[in-house]
Amino acid sequence: MQSTMMDSQLTTTAVMRHGATVHGASRVRTLLPDGSVRVSTYAEVAARAAQLAHALRGVGVTGDQRVGTFLWNNQEHVEAYCAVPSMGAVLHTLNLRLAAEQLVYIADHAEDQVVIIDGSLVPLFAPVLPQLSTVHTVVVTGGVDRSPLEGHGKTVLDYEEFLSGHPTTFDWPELDERAAAFMCYTSGTTGNPKGVVYSHRSTYLHSMAVLAKGALGIDADDSVLAIVPQFHANAWGLIYAALMAGADLVMPDRFLQAEPLVKFIDQEKPTMAGAVPTIWNDVLQFLEANPSYDISSLKMVACGGSAVPRHLMEVLEQRHGVRIIQAWGMTETSPVAAVARPPASATDEEHWTLRATAGRPVCGVEARIVDDEGGVLPNDGDSVGELQVRGPWITAAYYRDNDPGKFEDGWLRTGDVGKMDARHFITLTDRAKDVIKSGGEWISSVDLELLIASHPDVLEAAVIGVPDERWQERPLAAVVVKEGHEVTPAQLRDFLADKVAKWWLPERWTFIDQVPRTSVGKFDKKVLRAQHSDGGLDVVES
Repeated sequence: MQSTMMDSQLTTTAVMRHGATVHGASRVRTLLPDGSVRVSTYAEVAARAAQLAHALRGVGVTGDQRVGTFLWNNQEHVEAYCAVPSMGAVLHTLNLRLAAEQLVYIADHAEDQVVIIDGSLVPLFAPVLPQLSTVHTVVVTGGVDRSPLEGHGKTVLDYEEFLSGHPTTFDWPELDERAAAFMCYTSGTTGNPKGVVYSHRSTYLHSMAVLAKGALGIDADDSVLAIVPQFHANAWGLIYAALMAGADLVMPDRFLQAEPLVKFIDQEKPTMAGAVPTIWNDVLQFLEANPSYDISSLKMVACGGSAVPRHLMEVLEQRHGVRIIQAWGMTETSPVAAVARPPASATDEEHWTLRATAGRPVCGVEARIVDDEGGVLPNDGDSVGELQVRGPWITAAYYRDNDPGKFEDGWLRTGDVGKMDARHFITLTDRAKDVIKSGGEWISSVDLELLIASHPDVLEAAVIGVPDERWQERPLAAVVVKEGHEVTPAQLRDFLADKVAKWWLPERWTFIDQVPRTSVGKFDKKVLRAQHSDGGLDVVES
């Protein structure tokens, strides 16, 4: 028997049309430098997206050419999200925080033809532009001085002039749902960044998964504050999820520091947000010093990128009414793959324990734990191995980059080490490259970091393995102390003594001003290891 269902393609164009028509009155609200908020409806954004598509056709984007963006989270970036993939081209979000040589590598590797850049980023992009071999046109937002970009054989245009005069409707082509829609590159902590190509189908399905009640549960009553950069795995799918649901998008532009964010939240009253833990740590510190601000409109915050300390979740929820939901994913997984929502049957203590995990797979994603020999381990909550995942929005290969060791029998090898319990909650203990093996026993750097960071005098902590004559490797804890506080290694060891096995306790400590971070806000432990190797850390032994 054959199905008689209509064979509609799952494309970004369908999402945009739905947002622009069914939810045409929903809004994109962007914070401006003077503190005011620019407001446009989804219908107005779609009209400008049509103008952008016409303008891009005029500079040679007629097929699946790559269009780069070098933009903050703002309305212009949402317009590009709508226009570029829906016209059949491929949107490539460039990471603003990468070093110049990595930007050049990524733009050339992807063969970007056009780049749309934010006017505030002209000084950052100008030194890079002459080195780009495939880019022929640069479009600049904000009506700023474009002269630093000129004189390199590239066409440099003003964004508003680029759009001006073009029709506000576009004959959007019928696209194959398996065609490329987006490109993102991994953060490249080891070697060159690798390109991940998302299809229209994978983007559509991922957006539906994000909307599901068991995941983030966004609906038309929500206002979604997209703090996570749009270049970081497409803002975790929040842009398309909001368009699907008809939720408002609340865009902070470049104002990602705690003070402007808190003031923006207090003013605009978003109900949902997404950002890495370091953002919320900074927000909490600001709120503690400025209790007059109210961010309790946030009924739910999706948090990922690194493990969220349990104490951070507890304090934000109990003191400020903000519930953090931890989620796990990677650039390779679009990224949402697991969400830590405890079942109703969980006891109070189980509830918080499960909230501190990476969560369990959302519908559409399968996960397993595999040992060093490739054997699948039981879901007993004890067996530790590498996490592997598969599903319709998980990449099966990198773009123009053969890496067979990353993929195994249709599964993505995540490089994360952890365990899974009978309810399929995943607890990650480390990245494979960060696991500490001391005297033949494994020590979880992540667990140590979270415990040290829960000390009342500690802002954050990172743990790396360093050589040891007796045990081959031992943990070194790099600690950032809260401003105005003091703590000693002995006090920290005493604090940990009843929380971990004795052989987990670090003997080596260093106090630093800030933990080095990657371009997407994760702890950059390779920098710490290099600093230790070069003698750049003041290490105290206890």
